[in-house]
Amino acid sequence: MRRPPGAATRGRARARPSHAGVPSWLSATLNFCSRCGQALDYGPIDGEERDRLSCPVCGFIAYVNPRLVVTSLPVTEGGEVILLRRGIEPGYGLWAQPGGFLEVDETAHDGAIRETLEETGLQVEPTRIVGLYSRPQAAIVVVTFEARIVGGEIRTGSEALEIVPFGPAEIPWAGIAFRTSTWALRDWVRQTRPDLAALVDDTPEPDA
Repeated sequence: MRRPPGAATRGRARARPSHAGVPSWLSATLNFCSRCGQALDYGPIDGEERDRLSCPVCGFIAYVNPRLVVTSLPVTEGGEVILLRRGIEPGYGLWAQPGGFLEVDETAHDGAIRETLEETGLQVEPTRIVGLYSRPQAAIVVVTFEARIVGGEIRTGSEALEIVPFGPAEIPWAGIAFRTSTWALRDWVRQTRPDLAALVDDTPEPDA
């Protein structure tokens, strides 16, 4: 007989190991069942290939999935990439491409357009995917589009202290905010300027 989810670990007596796939900062927010409010258990469940968070009362399994971040690399007619110096944490004062979390009612394509307009004032049309980047420590997957600028005007705001176009050889690698931004920019340079591939291979990676 299939036992109720969480039946093996009543009362949350079993500690959640770090290799369970849930970052510790996120695990601290996953204490109660979103369906009935009961404290969640963590442990093995019949039919599941790994330990899970589950409710011992209603049987709800609290799957923990990464969030999707949609970003763009807006490229000028002169082949420069638009980056913004972040005005908010994380990464305050450092450089990144425009982007943010995908909303539930939009496509990745539309989300990248919206985030770029919100953060830079530029209207863009994504042309291709530069790359898809997983960052388990942050519980995110980042998709980065190369984008053509089709309208709007550059403007700063609460999320962008400064917005600057950089040539492929001018990217401020030491001041990039996130690893996923570094990875995306490296791939973009390799794809658009193969002659600079050796230059970007040795660029530093941020901790975030």
